[in-house]
Amino acid sequence: MKILHTADWHLGKRLDDFSRLEEQQAVLQEICEIAEREAADVVLVAGDLFDTFNPPTEAVDLFYRTLKRLTDGGRRPVVAIAGNHDSPDRIEAPDPLARECGIIFAGYPQTLIPPFSLDSGLSVLQSDEGFLALRMPGTEVPLRILFTPYANEYRLKMFLGLGDSEEELSTVLQERWQKLADRYCDRDGVNILVSHLFMIQKGEAFPEEPEEEKPILHVGGAQALYTENIPAQIQYTALGHLHRMHRVDTSPSPSPSLSTSPVFYSGSPLSYSFAEAGQQKYVLLAEIVPGEAASVREIILTRARKLSRKRATGVDEALQWLSENRDALVELTIVTDTFLTARERKMLSAAHPAIVTVIPEVTHVEIAGGSEKRAIDLSRDMETLFRDYFQHVKGQEPNNELMQLFNEMLAEEA
Repeated sequence: MKILHTADWHLGKRLDDFSRLEEQQAVLQEICEIAEREAADVVLVAGDLFDTFNPPTEAVDLFYRTLKRLTDGGRRPVVAIAGNHDSPDRIEAPDPLARECGIIFAGYPQTLIPPFSLDSGLSVLQSDEGFLALRMPGTEVPLRILFTPYANEYRLKMFLGLGDSEEELSTVLQERWQKLADRYCDRDGVNILVSHLFMIQKGEAFPEEPEEEKPILHVGGAQALYTENIPAQIQYTALGHLHRMHRVDTSPSPSPSLSTSPVFYSGSPLSYSFAEAGQQKYVLLAEIVPGEAASVREIILTRARKLSRKRATGVDEALQWLSENRDALVELTIVTDTFLTARERKMLSAAHPAIVTVIPEVTHVEIAGGSEKRAIDLSRDMETLFRDYFQHVKGQEPNNELMQLFNEMLAEEA
């Protein structure tokens, strides 16, 4: 059985003023082509389908068109769960119609998928809260899926019947998964887990969550889970949330009784912040036979634009680099002795069509009325930086009327 694993599409997300919809359309088309070329039996989308609870119409349209193509007329099921960016109700709203196309949505950990069958041969054999078993066309081998969409710690505990219990979430979620695995997952089928939670191998360092991502590990979020919480019956664990493709189970299991199956974050199909500049993006293809751990292949995605960070010493160096890297979205830092002039900014804008932001790293500025020099501290608030700039250019403090106008502009931009 071939299982295509992807996650963190974040449809509708922008990079400052730059829409990513055209790139998202291109990379989702690439994922569809991979599913067709590799003859994938099922597609998993492990959360963060959209970037916000109320995504733009064009993002919703792209999402449903992509899933419909992935299902291949109901012959290839698509299972999509909610992440921490998604509205669970929005994700589940089209479920009755989606099932008729072979698309299965789960917005909550306690979601119960009603049994159904399609003319294509796809059918739900069994279901329980957080579990379903599928039969796909052309095979008698069932696919069993334990699924846990994102929910904060409070909601997870309510689902598990813990209320305000201080018991470790990882322990009780493990018990829940184990009960489902013991009840439904024997060696005659393929058994997987899909979730949008933070999972690590015990004793390993916490991987960094994506920049500008809504963090899971915070007050009101959810505790970390461990690979040892995965039932031994599970042959592959498909995770969402981290934007870098990452294998969690980096060392052998300390006990034969614990799961040794691969545990992967597929990562996002696009780089969504400059902290991800230079990252290679993937989808994962897990090939599984009953009773054995999955064999996982990383398939490179190629159609997204690069995100590039450049630190240039002076405008001339920046212009030269921009002329050689016209296809990337750019964060440009320019080291200079003084503020950039309007003419220099126009030259930079004319040299490249996709400069997302220009950061002037001003090393020394003479304070008006004296020879003292100091570096500009860009961590200070915008109003203070503007006052400094005005003082540098005009040799005096801006008056109240000018500051009021400046603050109105800031409010309008926000």
